Amino acid sequence: MLTRLRIAGDEPQVVMPRLFTGLEIPSRVAQSLATMRGGLPGARWIDPENYHLTLRFIGDIDDALARDIASLLGRVQRAAFELRLDGLSSFGGRKPRALVAAVAAGSALIELQAEHERLLQRLGLGPEGRKYTPHVTLARLRDSSSRQVADYLAARGHYRSASFSISRFVLFSSRSSVGGGPYVVEEAYPLATAEPRWAPAHPPL
Repeated sequence: MLTRLRIAGDEPQVVMPRLFTGLEIPSRVAQSLATMRGGLPGARWIDPENYHLTLRFIGDIDDALARDIASLLGRVQRAAFELRLDGLSSFGGRKPRALVAAVAAGSALIELQAEHERLLQRLGLGPEGRKYTPHVTLARLRDSSSRQVADYLAARGHYRSASFSISRFVLFSSRSSVGGGPYVVEEAYPLATAEPRWAPAHPPL
């Protein structure tokens, strides 16, 4: 369900979670990423079950708009595709704020994200202000120095995952007061799989 109820006095109030669309990371890839945890002072590591790839951040919205978004996303008709994580890096420049795994982004991912952007703008959401950079956040950085991050990346930055299949995208919710999860799948939207190729054993007469 897209709504959360909080009891205030005698009357329930609808409290919307923070929403975003994204892709789930398979457990085998998450386990591989989890081996990168540790060795960086000041890092607050994301739990492996909360690894994800954001497509489009939505934010805190009312219940009616959330339901409109959930319905409109159901119109997306795209094929399943493959992804691979390729290298570790940081966001924030001289004041690093996050450690991330980069995504080897192909056209299927970029086009899916662009469609989400178009659909959400159609419902009145403002355009995303930054260029889309697909990534999986591994840690939030508080007091990590640029030197410490550089040393960490020199040792582990060449990480590369095995290729994995993306068969659906999801609408996630999170609690705005807690960074790094927990994230809840509110709705899931399957991507089309290729039709099996079939040929008759003998050509038709």
